Amino acid sequence: MRKSYRVKKESEFQKVFETHNSVANRQFVVYSLDKPNQLHFRVGISVGKKIGNAVHRNWVKRRIRQAILELKPDLRQDVDFIVIARPSTDQMSMQDIKSSLIHVFKLAKLIDSNYDSGEKR
Repeated sequence: MRKSYRVKKESEFQKVFETHNSVANRQFVVYSLDKPNQLHFRVGISVGKKIGNAVHRNWVKRRIRQAILELKPDLRQDVDFIVIARPSTDQMSMQDIKSSLIHVFKLAKLIDSNYDSGEKR
């Protein structure tokens, strides 16, 4: 995923966080901020130290980025959002991470509620 798709600055991260527009499931919390004139979505990823050491945290971040990259065509484009990983996320497989992200994105209305990845057919 190109860097133009990332919320990079702390001030931008805080703007999204301060909207208090959040949803959660057992593995992830997602904060979102509508940006009507934006060309494409931007995402920030936060993986806290409760997840594990740096190797585990980076592993989780890569998996989250890969899942978002696969969902890119189906995600709303006019939004900034932050994905916060909860503890035990480092124990999940790639498929579990992706399905959990799809679930929380549906709750946050970042992806169509009727979206079906087709992986569980």
